[in-house]
Amino acid sequence: MHSLHRAISALIETVSRDVVLHHYQQLSVSQIENKAPGDLVTFADKESERRLSAGLAAILPGASIVGEEAVEADPALIERVNDSDAWIIDPIDGTHNYAHGHPPFGIIIALIEAGETVAGWLYDPLAKRMCHAVRGGGAFINGTPVLAKESGETLPVAALSTLFIEEPRRSAINAAAEGRLRLVDIPRCAAEQYPRLVLGQNDVTLFERTLPWDHAAGVLFLAEAGGKAARLDGTRYLPGDRRTGMIAAASPRLWDEAAAILSV
Repeated sequence: MHSLHRAISALIETVSRDVVLHHYQQLSVSQIENKAPGDLVTFADKESERRLSAGLAAILPGASIVGEEAVEADPALIERVNDSDAWIIDPIDGTHNYAHGHPPFGIIIALIEAGETVAGWLYDPLAKRMCHAVRGGGAFINGTPVLAKESGETLPVAALSTLFIEEPRRSAINAAAEGRLRLVDIPRCAAEQYPRLVLGQNDVTLFERTLPWDHAAGVLFLAEAGGKAARLDGTRYLPGDRRTGMIAAASPRLWDEAAAILSV
């Protein structure tokens, strides 16, 4: 797995330099499109996915490739996350931020075997921060082992992503959190949110939309660091699971505390 990590890291860093950063703050209006209201895609997303897909196919021939933009074009491709070997790609996570010319944004790749995430990479191109994890092998930031830590604040620091939660549940969640969690802004970027939980910047986060390219790598990274991410009922998150709703926390203790508050 060490040689695989070197190859994937080199691929991500190359695409980051040659595509993502090359086009950052340089996109024309014609290079930014709406997939859906509030859901953007750029020329750089598509080019990054093309380059990453080609590189991953060379590294592990025969593995299925499930890219966010490819699934947008052909939704049936998402079924391949349950193949014996599959790569999941988010070519630019945080596209809304990227398209508007500000951080955070990142590249996320996960390796899936028979529906289970076995390795994941989350890369911040601006900070050059590589988070990666191997199932049963630990979590690392720029090659250094890392363990998740709580913020230590009196009220747990919570970034609640309620963008895709409809009323009245959204208001009920905010009301339940009031006075029990200290709410902070979400980064609109899973490649940033999961490291914040591990690094002690956030204690808890709530996600409604849990697409595999956003979360497969991050859930593994958090778990291998000693944190916890699970469905609101406590069941495991799996990349091929189509359900919505997930709580992630810097520790199992904080997950239990957050679940008691947010499961409304």
